Amino acid sequence: MDKISLRALTKEHLDAARTIPAGRSSSTMTGGTAHSLRQTLIALTKGNTLSEHHSPGEASLIVLTGHVRLTTESDTVEGASGDLLLLPAEQHSLEALEDSAVILTVAKP
Repeated sequence: MDKISLRALTKEHLDAARTIPAGRSSSTMTGGTAHSLRQTLIALTKGNTLSEHHSPGEASLIVLTGHVRLTTESDTVEGASGDLLLLPAEQHSLEALEDSAVILTVAKP
């Protein structure tokens, strides 16, 4: 059995994102290409984005800290610390409205 400190990992990646020109840092905590379930912590500094992309399967975001905006061609939703956002099957992007950290959970078919 493993234990991961989300508090420590969030701090580590937000600190790293603040020193990188792209303003983002991430690591896959569980799963990966050989698994059907993958969880990745993503830290983004204010104003930085994950550009439009498709999800490789059913996916959700848990906002650990900060404030983010999820945008599709037809809709926009914002999430703050403690919110769960269900990712659409269509192309979407993610923008940090303030320094933020999220957990992306993907269940690949």
